[in-house]
Amino acid sequence: MKILKLIFKNALRHKLRTTLTIVGISIAVIAYGLLRTVVTIWDSSVDAAGADRLITRQAVSFIFPLPVAYKSKIESIPGVKSVCGAVWFGGTYKDKSNFFARMAIDDNYFELYPEFMISQNEFDKYKKERNGCIVGKSIAEQYKFKIGDIIVLDGDIFPGRWEFTVSGIYKPRNKNTDATQMLFHYEYLNERIKQETAVRGDQVFWYIVKVDDPKNSAQISEQIDAMFKNSTAETKSETEKAFTQSFVAASGAIITAMNFMSYAIIGIIMLVLANTMIMAARERTREYAVFKTLGFSAYHLTSLILGESMLISCIGGGIGIGLLYPIVSGFEHVMPKGFFPFFFIEPVTVILAASSALLIGVLAAIFPIQRALHTKIVDGFRFVG
Repeated sequence: MKILKLIFKNALRHKLRTTLTIVGISIAVIAYGLLRTVVTIWDSSVDAAGADRLITRQAVSFIFPLPVAYKSKIESIPGVKSVCGAVWFGGTYKDKSNFFARMAIDDNYFELYPEFMISQNEFDKYKKERNGCIVGKSIAEQYKFKIGDIIVLDGDIFPGRWEFTVSGIYKPRNKNTDATQMLFHYEYLNERIKQETAVRGDQVFWYIVKVDDPKNSAQISEQIDAMFKNSTAETKSETEKAFTQSFVAASGAIITAMNFMSYAIIGIIMLVLANTMIMAARERTREYAVFKTLGFSAYHLTSLILGESMLISCIGGGIGIGLLYPIVSGFEHVMPKGFFPFFFIEPVTVILAASSALLIGVLAAIFPIQRALHTKIVDGFRFVG
C-alpha cells in the first residue's frame, strides 16, 4: 500500500508535466484509433463481398459496356443460379458534393443481395413504377428522402434531366453492408437511351453472377470468359471480393500511408511518456539513493518507476479511448455518406489502442529503471541535477 501511495504522489509531483503527458497520450490514442478505424472500414468493404457472387465485366475495363444478350448465355452455364445486369449511372443530385452510388439494375438484384432488406410492399410498389427507385437507409436519412418523393438527377454519363420516384428504402442487414446506394430500373434507362442514342442501347457495364457453390467460382469464371473469347466484347470474370479489392488497391498508397501513420503515432506516445519518465528519474536520483540506503530492494524501485509510468499511460489511454467514440461518431456525421458507406469502431481497434498504451507504459519505464538500479548509492548522493 505504501508503494501505491508513493506511485500516486510521484505522478502528481509535477502536475503540469503529468497533465500535459496525459493529454499528449490521449490525443495520440484518439488519432491512432481514428486512423485504424478508417483503414479497417476500408478493408471491411472487401470482406462484405458475397462469396457466391461473381462479377463479369469487359476485359479491358468495366467502363466499357457489354451486350445485354450475354445475360441469357451466362445463365445457361451449369452452376449459375442467377444473373443481374448493372449500369453505373453517375449523375448529380443538386450539387456535385452530394455523392452516392446511383445504379440501374435488373429487378432480380435484391435476390442476389439478400443483405439489402426491403419490405415486400415497397418492392412491389417499385416494380409497378416505371421510374421508381430504391434508396439506402443512410442516404434516406441524410437527404430526408421519403416514400413518394421525387429525386431529380442531372445526367453526365447519360445526359439529360432524370426524375425518379422513391418507391422503397432498403435497410442493411449488417454493419458492413452498404446503405448508401440508389437503385432503379435498367429498363427505364434503356428505353430512353435507345430513343435518344440508339447505339448505346441494350448494354450494361457489368453482370453480377450468383453461383450455386462458391467452390466452383474459378471454374465458372473460366467458362464465362471462354464463351466470349475472341468476340467484340471479351469478358473478365472474378469473384466480387477480387472485384472490390481492385477498387481498394487503387487507393493502396493512401491506405499504406494511414497504416504507417497509425504505427508512427505509437512511437510518438512512447517518446512523450519516455521523456517524462526520464526527466522524473533524473530528478529523483538522490531519492533513489536514499531508498537504497533505507533497504528498498530493486523490486521496490522497479515498482515505483513502472507503476508511475503505467498509471500515466493508463489514464491517458483511458481518456483517449473514451473520447474516441464521440469523435468517430462526429466524424461519421461530417463525412459524406457515399464516401464511407458505413463507419464504426471495431472491437479490435479498441483492443489495439489499449494494448498499445499498456505496452508503451512498460517500454517507457525500462531506461529509468535501468538507470535507477545501476546507479551506486555514493554516486546518487553526489548527483546534482
